[in-house]
Amino acid sequence: MGWLLFATAIGACGVAWSDAGLTAVQLPEEDDDAPGWVQDAVTRARGHLAGRPQDLRGVPLDVSRLPPFVVKVLRAAQAIPAGRTATYGELAGAVGSPGASRAIGRAMATNAWPLIVPCHRVVAASGGSGGFSAYGGLFTKERILRIEGATLLADGAAKQIALFDSPSEAFEPRPLRKLLRN
Repeated sequence: MGWLLFATAIGACGVAWSDAGLTAVQLPEEDDDAPGWVQDAVTRARGHLAGRPQDLRGVPLDVSRLPPFVVKVLRAAQAIPAGRTATYGELAGAVGSPGASRAIGRAMATNAWPLIVPCHRVVAASGGSGGFSAYGGLFTKERILRIEGATLLADGAAKQIALFDSPSEAFEPRPLRKLLRN
């Protein structure tokens, strides 16, 4: 099953489909129905993906159904600044669970808020990309990292900056080398 949003003369529409055909069509809704904080979150996300890094930590998330450990992991991931990465192990240490890299990976794989909770900034200890379960997979992860100014190198090494360090240089996206090989 897939879905797609597309702009029209009357506003954004959407379609969803299965292998058998379309399963739903969504016509535009009033923008006024969304609370101001939702509109602000959308504006910030658009700006971020346009190359203007935004602090998205203040966007409210409903984490009421998540275990406390997962919430700690998601909040720690939100503290990784744009243009920087952290390893699964560094994130495990940041939440007080050194050695829990696999649990960190599971928490990142179930992240319902990609970009807002920047799981794309979490990389493997080797400096490689690690996984990325959001739509578009590693291609999307690499693309967002490039927009933010982080770089993954073809040999699996990553530009590693310690977790929570502030950027030492102005935001300027750099060319991204192909990470995936045949």
